[in-house]
Amino acid sequence: MAIVIKSPREIELMKEAGRILALTHEELKKIIRPGISTYEIDRVGEEFIRSFGCIPSFLNYNGYPASICVSVNDEVVHGIPSKDRILQEGDIVSLDAGVIYKGYHSDSARTYGVGQISDKATDLIKVTKESFFEALKVCKEGNHINDISKAVFDYITARGYSAVRDLVGHGVGACLHEAPEIPNFPRLKRGAKLKAGMTLAIEPMINIGTYEVEWLDDDWTVVTADGELSAHYENTVLITEGDPVILSQANGIEL
Repeated sequence: MAIVIKSPREIELMKEAGRILALTHEELKKIIRPGISTYEIDRVGEEFIRSFGCIPSFLNYNGYPASICVSVNDEVVHGIPSKDRILQEGDIVSLDAGVIYKGYHSDSARTYGVGQISDKATDLIKVTKESFFEALKVCKEGNHINDISKAVFDYITARGYSAVRDLVGHGVGACLHEAPEIPNFPRLKRGAKLKAGMTLAIEPMINIGTYEVEWLDDDWTVVTADGELSAHYENTVLITEGDPVILSQANGIEL
């Protein structure tokens, strides 16, 4: 599959999708607390996205039954919201969401603590986020996909964490998942050369223990094989002739 270089018009549409997505995450961040169900998080997220006339990227995508992936503790990604899944004090929760604006997607994820969390969980969330920004430093024309992968991997392994290998980041645009794949671990091949106009969903998925994962019987929820915590941080990034631009952001909202 060829990598799609976006036109200025397409980039503007993706930027607006990203702005709305950033506002969605900010809205969801406000309601994270002990006692809320993952179903309620999904409901609020979907209603907020639709209030802008947009469509949730994930709803019914390959059969996924919700708008927000809500993954708790050892759930890496793709947790399915449920009225019976109630957040508890000390949990961590990853929210992965996408917005379609006029046919173009933005994709991003955040991990939050629920109430007071352990130092171990706090550090995992911090390092996962920081590893994204390490990767952002090498998102320059002329570098390669493997430079992104190596930046994430080197940063998190130096701090004792592991990068999930069965799931990767990806290109994003008119389709939610486009070429290229963006692993969070280095490969022998350098991968595609970065060019201005590429739009990439860079998403470290980082575990406290083993990098190995398993799929639950719902065929969606991915969990750590050892039951240890996992965190997820993602943004949609535009490669330019100069510094990269995070498209999934909005003025006044912390990344």
